[in-house]
Parts: sequence; structure tokens; C-alpha cells
Amino acid sequence: MDTKELLKKVRKIEIKTRRLSDHIFGGEYHSTFKGRGMTFSEVRQYQFGDDVRAIDWNVTARYNEPFVKVFEEERELTMMLMVDISGSGLFATTNQFKKEIIIEISATLAFSALQNNDKVGLILFSDEIELFIPPKKGKSHVLRIIRELLEFTPQSKKTDVGLALKYLSNVMKKRAIVFVLSDFIAEDYEQTLKITGKKHDLTGIRVFDEKEEQIPNLGMVQMQDAETGTLQLVNTQSRKVRKAYEAYHNERVTYFKETFTKSGCGILSCRVDESYVKKLLTYFKRRG
Repeated sequence: MDTKELLKKVRKIEIKTRRLSDHIFGGEYHSTFKGRGMTFSEVRQYQFGDDVRAIDWNVTARYNEPFVKVFEEERELTMMLMVDISGSGLFATTNQFKKEIIIEISATLAFSALQNNDKVGLILFSDEIELFIPPKKGKSHVLRIIRELLEFTPQSKKTDVGLALKYLSNVMKKRAIVFVLSDFIAEDYEQTLKITGKKHDLTGIRVFDEKEEQIPNLGMVQMQDAETGTLQLVNTQSRKVRKAYEAYHNERVTYFKETFTKSGCGILSCRVDESYVKKLLTYFKRRG
């Protein structure tokens, strides 16, 4: 992808997702994810209806009229986007790859954090850590994150969610808002998630294609594993084969839902042909 084409794509993503974050998600994000507490702001004259417990008695005695302390929310928050960039993201039977939806959701969340003056960081992972961008504030930083999401070429096509969560715990010492975006066709991350979920406010966003849920009856079909590159001739006419695949898929989905829920983490599932806008809004409102 040349520079001109990349900038054009970045701009297109910015226009679409910034509008969503500005008009829809900014307020919901702010009310859903709270700051670390309240911090002193100023002292002002008492007004009818003020809580008498907020009266500053020292200032009141000095001026011989009531003054109250004003506090404001301490909002210094950090958002970490953990994005699975393994080979299975390049799957589509509709108009968009799973990867494209993941990029749009990531950009929308990043601009929502930007609007609330929060830091945003990025971890791109496969079965290894492909890229780590430390959290920072500012529009140019968010645009850099979008550029990496669009342009980065991973070294591996496999997935290891547990390894990515372990890396997060090592690099993020303070509590952060964490979104893990993946199709979660993975296993063996339960123990790591339990530890990470205690430390961070973590949400798993599963992006999937409808056709991944079941194999249609198409006769003998050559299929390729997107993560290993293995080619295999599959008899999709066989009911046993289709049932076995469906059972495997359902097992992975159940594992994702149960593991995240047991660990006290949020879950969100979004099909590529559905509106992720509605899904995110519903999730934020339910949490808020």
C-alpha cells in the first residue's frame, strides 16, 4: 500500500469513526468508564441546595459567610486496544473482512477516548506480540494507531490470546480499560484472563462471520486453514463432518463467553453484517 493510498484509507476511517465517537459514543464512554475518584477543584460561595457536608469551615469563618468545597472527577484513564491480527481475520462472505470491522471498532473506541482526553495504547498480536504502542494522548497518536491497524503485516498467522494477556500484565502496571478484539477461535487463555481481569477493566469483543457457524453442504471442497496454511479436502456432504465442525465452533464460542464472564470481564459479540454501533451503545448503556 503506497503512502497516498494509506493516507486516503486513514482519512476515510477517521471521518466515519470520529463522527460516531463525537455524536454517539463520547458521552456513553464517559459515563461508563469512571475516573479514579474525586479531586478538589475550588472553593465557592454556598448556594441554596448545596450539601452542607461540603462546607469549608475554615474559609467560612474567615469571610463570615458560608463557602463550600467543589470536587470534580479525576478522569486520567488509559485505554488499551488489544487486536488479534492473525490469519483468520482475513475471512469474509459478505462485504467486509472481520479485520475491517475490528479496525473500525478500534478506531471508534480510540476517538471516544480522545474526546475524553484519555490515553490510548495498542497491542497487535498473533501467537506472538507483533507491535506495542505505549499509551499517549492526542489526535496524531490516534491516527498513528489507525495507520498501524491498516498497514501492519504480521510475522505469524496463528493466535495466542493468553500470551497477549500475559504481555499486557507485564507492560501495564496501572489499571487500564482494555478491549480485546478477536474472533476468539482460540483456547487455553482462562488462567491468564483471570489474573488480567482482576487488574484491568477488560472487555472481549468477538467479531465473526455468519458462515463460520456452520459449513454448508457443497460437496467435496478444498479448504485452507487461514492460520496454519494447511490444505484439506473436506466432504461437506457428510452430516457427521458438518456436525463435528458446528460442535467445535460452538465449543470455542462457549469457552469465550464463560471464560470472560467467570473472570468478571465484559463480553460483546458482533457479526460482520450487523451494526457494531448498536452493539457498542447497548453495551455501554448496560454497563453505565
